[in-house]
Amino acid sequence: MLPLRYAGRWRAAGTFLLLVVLAATLMPAVWFWGDRASFLTWFTHVDKWLHAATFVFLAVWFGGQYREDSYWRIAVGLILFGILIEVCQRMVTYRSAEWFDIVADAAGIIIGLLIGRVWLGGWSLRVEAWIGQRNAGYDIG
Repeated sequence: MLPLRYAGRWRAAGTFLLLVVLAATLMPAVWFWGDRASFLTWFTHVDKWLHAATFVFLAVWFGGQYREDSYWRIAVGLILFGILIEVCQRMVTYRSAEWFDIVADAAGIIIGLLIGRVWLGGWSLRVEAWIGQRNAGYDIG
């Protein structure tokens, strides 16, 4: 992990984020509009994009808290998390597990870690520096 002042909070936030993603992937689909068949047709086409986008976000999140030489660990961990999601989805009757979801997850991880390497790597250090600058004028003593 990078030398973060609030490392414990970043870890807690990351754990919470993973739990939210897991919960969201296990929730029953809610039919907000139209009939179920048309929603399922639409969702089938969008599902892989949602997987990829979610894992881009997760990879950028964790990539911003670890050095680049740890990116392979992030990739392995997120792939295992994607597999866990599919295993859990297979255990419930209202969701389906698909291997192509893991492929979409992997594509999102690769894209997210590339974004981290090129542009957003170490973003959490910059956020902490920004917070430190904002709080510098508020000396509580």
